[in-house]
Amino acid sequence: MENIEECLAAALTPREIVAELDKYIIGQHDAKRFTAVALRNRWRRQQVEPPLRDEIAPKNIIMIGPTGVGKTEIARRLASLARSPFLKIEASKFTEVGYVGRDVESMIRDLTELAVNLVKEEEREKVAARAAARAEERILDVLLPPVAKMGGESDEALSGPDSTREKFRRMLREGELDGREVEIEIEQAPQVPVMEVLSGGGMDDMGLKEMFGKMFPGKSQRRKVPISEAMALITTEEAGKLIDMEQVTRLAISRTEQTGIIFLDEIDKIASRQGMHQAAEISREGVQRDLLPIVEGATVTTKYGLVRTDHILFIASGAFHLAKPSDLVPELQGRFPIRVELSPLGAEEFYRILTEPENALIRQYQALMATEGIELLFEDEAIRALAQIAAEVNESTENIGARRLHTVLERVLEELSFTAPELEKQQFLVTGDYVRSQLSEISRDEDLSRFIL
Repeated sequence: MENIEECLAAALTPREIVAELDKYIIGQHDAKRFTAVALRNRWRRQQVEPPLRDEIAPKNIIMIGPTGVGKTEIARRLASLARSPFLKIEASKFTEVGYVGRDVESMIRDLTELAVNLVKEEEREKVAARAAARAEERILDVLLPPVAKMGGESDEALSGPDSTREKFRRMLREGELDGREVEIEIEQAPQVPVMEVLSGGGMDDMGLKEMFGKMFPGKSQRRKVPISEAMALITTEEAGKLIDMEQVTRLAISRTEQTGIIFLDEIDKIASRQGMHQAAEISREGVQRDLLPIVEGATVTTKYGLVRTDHILFIASGAFHLAKPSDLVPELQGRFPIRVELSPLGAEEFYRILTEPENALIRQYQALMATEGIELLFEDEAIRALAQIAAEVNESTENIGARRLHTVLERVLEELSFTAPELEKQQFLVTGDYVRSQLSEISRDEDLSRFIL
């Protein structure tokens, strides 16, 4: 459990979590509060003594709202704050047991794989210095192959601060040898592509990929590469040798079980409409019943071992235009006790989205144009025009929320983006008139708006 304790040791308070979410997501205060409490409850649960700790189940959440209002981003940022393995998957991708398609247990296997990669990367960072030191010695061995001591040569002459090896070490560290080519031997990972194609992914879940890997181990390959590239390749290989994969697997399974987050998008697509009895409706209910044991708490077999789902946090979302949360089977409804409705976004929210977040779209475009030596500036009137036009297009066509800002802004800056490399290094000011002139014809024509924006 030490890995979990480490993750939760500096747990943020709900107010601090909301403040962090506010840096990237505009509005949706209720959704932020509920998810912040759900995250804090994980820390609280760890403070409870067993066996009561094991009885405390996560309070799963259903987010209700149109596309592009921040549902996925809230869940993604939440997982990032908690350093949790996070998987987003569309519920409509699953099929009922007995039919061709993805089975619901596959999401637990995918989440575990993500956790393994997450922990492996953390362990790689811990051994980075040792791996780099080993790589340096290997490169020096290639440059200066070890030789038997000659006659009266002392150890100091061979390895002292003024030795040839140490001179080469200094040159290596200062980058003076980066362009020089050396021949190195790199271990190649075993490759079994034919078996993967035949298995369709299922055999991998049962660990057969590892079995065939042992039957057909990877071979060493000699390559001639620049020293800078050789250092990177050998450092990665040495880090892999230093990492204890048994420990990685153990920690990853623990992290999956205790802090994993699964975001089930389009949950409304598998809700059965009341009064409907077609085959499609029956299949949707079948998928719900397949999901039920996973959400309630089950043990899933993965290639890394058994994973229990009792304390994985599930966040579901959907627009619920044609169905209601009450159309889900009662047992599944009971496993999502928290429901929060997200508000649609208008011109004022779009203005704030363009200007306030740390990763605001306008800042992204300014950074992109700066690579061409152009300082991109926006008048406040231009930003408000962008927000207003995006809101109007959403009202007159399909409402895709804040995603509309991407298409509108891309259209406005298309000419600049194309010609930027040919322009003299200068400032480029986007005015309200410029925005309207670039979009006037499109925004007036509803059919054109639907096609282009």
